[in-house]
Amino acid sequence: MRRYMNICTNAEERVARDPDIAIIGGGIVGLALAIGLHRRGVRATVYEAAPELREIGVGITLLPHAMRELAALGLADEIRACGVETRTSAFFNRFGQSIYSEPRGLAAGYAIPEVAIGRGRLHGLLHRKALSLLGPEHIRVDHQLAGFAQDEDGVTLRFRGDAGRSDRDPIRVAFAIGCDGVNSAVRQELYPDDRVVFTGINTWRGVTRRPPILDGGTYMRIGSIRTGKMVIYPIEPVGADGTQLVNWVAEIERPTAARNDWNRSGRTADFEPIYADWTYDWLDVPRLIRGAELLLEYPMVDKDPLARWTFGRVTLAGDAAHPMYPRGSNGSAQGLIDARVLADRIAAAADPRDGFAAYEEERRPPTSRIVETNRTSPPDIINIRVEELTGDRPFDDLDRFISQDELKRLSDRYKDIAGFSVEGLRVA
Repeated sequence: MRRYMNICTNAEERVARDPDIAIIGGGIVGLALAIGLHRRGVRATVYEAAPELREIGVGITLLPHAMRELAALGLADEIRACGVETRTSAFFNRFGQSIYSEPRGLAAGYAIPEVAIGRGRLHGLLHRKALSLLGPEHIRVDHQLAGFAQDEDGVTLRFRGDAGRSDRDPIRVAFAIGCDGVNSAVRQELYPDDRVVFTGINTWRGVTRRPPILDGGTYMRIGSIRTGKMVIYPIEPVGADGTQLVNWVAEIERPTAARNDWNRSGRTADFEPIYADWTYDWLDVPRLIRGAELLLEYPMVDKDPLARWTFGRVTLAGDAAHPMYPRGSNGSAQGLIDARVLADRIAAAADPRDGFAAYEEERRPPTSRIVETNRTSPPDIINIRVEELTGDRPFDDLDRFISQDELKRLSDRYKDIAGFSVEGLRVA
């Protein structure tokens, strides 16, 4: 790899010489990429806008293809120790009736488990791993990207510090990679007119400590976005007191342009009435909602697929490249695959720009397909289809409306497109 050797001689510019690759964004994908590049002998520094990296947030499900990537980074044992292995995926209508269920992870024949964990806990594991390998000087917080400019020899990055209140000295690097999420500042520089796509679906995410639901290892989808939907799964092992931390997401589609804010504390009054009568012999949903230790609101948004991710010495990865609806637990998996493929292609190329091109050629088409599939045929298409066929009423015999084989085909189709069918991972 050609190393950036130019030293700025213009004192007025105060451009600091820095390691070759700047990773903008210290989230899951940015840290995974930094670790992956380090393991391949490539220097990188992570620049994170937040003043500090804290273990906050709600839950995340790591599908087998996500766990495969994290195992390659040496984190599998730690993740399994503090997360919950998902054994079953179960679908219910809003009346609490079982629609369909299937084994997941090791129980489904995968060589790799499926694990649910607190997003903050996973982020913390990646952060500590990156610090131990790269050193604190290569994980820089309080660096909010304000813009960049590139020329034939490198990229000049402009940052703001003090939580965005003051300018920092510009930093000169050879290459930059935007891993800064759905509201990516890097992507906004490349596509100034870029906007999120919001179609009226708002979400509220909470965590509640309670006794295990069902077997304590089931991922549950109840209802549909048309009449109210809940996604519920445990993210911590059962403790000595017999309880575990359970993650839940309330989703509802409404004919309105009113959009939830980002990462703002939520109010149960805004959505709890939808679930007021969701009390089953196996779960009291209103009680689950009221018991939340943390409650945040989000809009469900994505962005239209881009025709191009790479511009010279700058490229995009993860949600900065392909933000997708948070359905099917696939966003994190695709971002982690991005990180591995990008690290591989950079390390193998004589010029990282060739690595960027090879990475984009490999990753842009499949992620574009997943963005479109998450809009039209997500995993909860099972719930939507049953709701349509039954007229949104309780049923006596579901087979009169749709067979279990047909529901399985809907589930398998999503796995094939998203790249985590058992056979697909076996040959990957």
